[in-house]
Formats: sequence, structure tokens, C-alpha cells
Amino acid sequence: MRILIVEDDAVLAAALTRALTQAGYSVDHVDNGEDAHRALGNDVYALLLLDISLPKMDGLAVLRRLRERKSRLPVLILTARDTLDDRVAGLDLGADDYMTKPFDLPEFEARVRALIRRGQFDAGKTLTHGGLRFDLEAHRLFYNEQPVELSVRELAVFEVLLSRQGQVVTKEQMIDRLFGWGDDGGSNAIEVYVHRTRKKLEPYNINIRTVRGMGYLLEKSGEAERQEQ
Repeated sequence: MRILIVEDDAVLAAALTRALTQAGYSVDHVDNGEDAHRALGNDVYALLLLDISLPKMDGLAVLRRLRERKSRLPVLILTARDTLDDRVAGLDLGADDYMTKPFDLPEFEARVRALIRRGQFDAGKTLTHGGLRFDLEAHRLFYNEQPVELSVRELAVFEVLLSRQGQVVTKEQMIDRLFGWGDDGGSNAIEVYVHRTRKKLEPYNINIRTVRGMGYLLEKSGEAERQEQ
């Protein structure tokens, strides 16, 4: 799950990146509005953390363009501007929440979790496949209410496939979802993570199929059973 930080304070951006990475997110960072606008065109993020006072294009213009594209990406504004007019302007343009600098890290992390949860709730709190249940709020996988132990990356692989079950997910799409710009991730890494995820989920009759030359397919619940009959 990827988060985009748009912040021109390098010290603050590094601190937020470190905290979010430790929490299991992939994080990208840009320090100006034009780069933010370009990055958001990829549509791979679960959350946007947006400063208002930015070089090249201010944060409110970035937000306005995002909403003009009909994007429903959750947006948390982080800014030193603390007047009522500033807060109203951001919220009217479509921001989901607003925090004034300086702020406490635990509260920031709680708001990040809440906004990501809100974005996922459009599809419900859980994703299911056969006897497996993926809790989007806790970011945990269960089988008959017993936890299934996967690494952070393996969980991310399965979440991407589960959200598109019955559809082929390309390696490029997987890379976009799993890795930030500075991460050491690529085609070979995806193959390793998919292999590990597949092996760990085999006991639960989960079939992650490699579609040669295209990507990976999580067969819809019941298809594997029908093919075996």
C-alpha cells in the first residue's frame, strides 16, 4: 500500500517517511506541486499527505486538479496555516482531513489509518476468498477466524490479487502497488514474493496462477475446485 507525501520541508518529510515505512507502508515523496500533480496521474496511492505552501504549484491547486479528475483518493492536508479560512478552503476543495503543524506523531498515524480505512470501506471492511478473510482495517488475513501468517510484502501481494480476483495483474501493476520509488523492487522481487505467497496459501486451496507473458491471476473462489473435479 503506497502513500504519497508532498512536503517541501525535507526534515519533516524524512520523519514522516520513516514512521510510515516502519508501519508497513510504501512511501513516495516529492517536494513541489508540479511533481505531485504528475505523480498522482499514476493512480497507485492509498493516501495523499499534502502541504499547502509548495513551490511551483501550491497544494490547493494540486488538490483542485485531483478532484477535477474525479479522483476519490483520501487527502490529509498538513500545513502551518492554521486560520479558519485556510481550513475551509482545503475542505471545500475536497480534502478529507486537516492537521496543523507541529503535530504529534501518534495522532498523525491514527489519522492516516482512519483515512485509508475510509477509502477502503467503499468496498467493505473485508475481502473474502473461499475460507479466507482479509481484514482491511487490521491488515490481517484469517482462515476460519484463525490468523494466517504472511510477511508485510506477502500480504500486500495477496491484497492486490484479491482486490482484482479473476483478473490478470501484471508485474508492472504489482510493482506500482508494492514499492515506493526508493525501494529496491523489480520484476525478480515480484516473482519471489508471489512464489512465497503462493506456497503459504496452497494449504487453503488458493490458486495464484502465472499467466505467461502477462502476469498473475487469483482465480475466483470455486474455480480451482471445479477444475479438479
